[in-house]
Amino acid sequence: MSLENKVVVVTGAGFPNGIGAGIAQCFADENAKVVVTDLEGAPIDETVASVSGEVTGIIADASNQEEMGKAAEQIVEQHGRIDVLVNNAGIGAPLPEVDVLMGGSADATMSDQVWDTQLAANLRTAFASASAVVPKMEDGGNIINIASIAALEPTPSLVAYGAAKAAVVHLTRTQAIQYAPRRIRVNCICPGLLWTRAWEMMTATLKQNNPDFADLSQREIFDRIVARSTPLGSEQTPEDIGNLAVFYSSDKARMITGAIVAVDGGNSL
Repeated sequence: MSLENKVVVVTGAGFPNGIGAGIAQCFADENAKVVVTDLEGAPIDETVASVSGEVTGIIADASNQEEMGKAAEQIVEQHGRIDVLVNNAGIGAPLPEVDVLMGGSADATMSDQVWDTQLAANLRTAFASASAVVPKMEDGGNIINIASIAALEPTPSLVAYGAAKAAVVHLTRTQAIQYAPRRIRVNCICPGLLWTRAWEMMTATLKQNNPDFADLSQREIFDRIVARSTPLGSEQTPEDIGNLAVFYSSDKARMITGAIVAVDGGNSL
C-alpha cells in the first residue's frame, strides 16, 4: 500500500506522542513526503525529530484560511503538489467537565469563550484547512477528517467538543459530495480512547477530585476507564488512527468516500 512520493499534510501534529505524530509516522512508513503543521515551532520540531522518514514542518493556524493558504503555497513550491490533507488539529474538552466521565453532572454554565474556542479548534480547523488546500489538489486527492467517538452519541460532559466533532462528521459527508467532481475523496475517523496530553490532564483532575482514584497513578486511572468501557479491552494508539488514514489515501480505497469509521475497540457500541 505504498504512497511513495505522495505529499501529505497533517495539521495539529506537534508533540511526538500525539495522534498527529502517529499519523505522520504511518504515512512516512509508506514513503510519503509528510508536512506537519501546528501553532508553534518547538512542538513541530519535536515531531519532525521523532518521525523516521521524510518529514518537514510549517507553523500555521489550521483554523485560519489565510495562514493555511500561505502554508499550502509553500508546500507546493517545495514539493510540487499536495495529495493528502489530514485534518487532525483540535483540542480536548475543558477540564471542569471531566467529572461527568465518572458519572457526575455536567455544569450547565459554559462561557461563550469556551464554546467559541471549542468550535474554532475542532470544526473551523477542518473547514479552513480544506478550503485552503483543495485548490492545490490539481489531480484528485484525499481529505481525512479526524473527529471523535464523542461525535457519535450524546455526551453531556463534552457538549461543545461533541457538537464540534459531530459537525465534522456532517462536514465530511458534505465535502465528499462537494469535491467528488474533482476526484477528491473525503473520509472521517472517530478515535476512541488514546493516552494523549488531553487524557494526562483529565486523569490529573480525576485523581485530585475523585477519592476512588487517590491511590492510583494517572496511567492506572486511564487503564481502568479503558478496561470498563472498551469491549476489545485495550486502548487505541496514534498508529491505529494513522493506519486507517493511510488506507483511506491508497488506491485500495478508491471507491470509498464519505465514510465515518470509529477506531475505538468497540467503545461507541
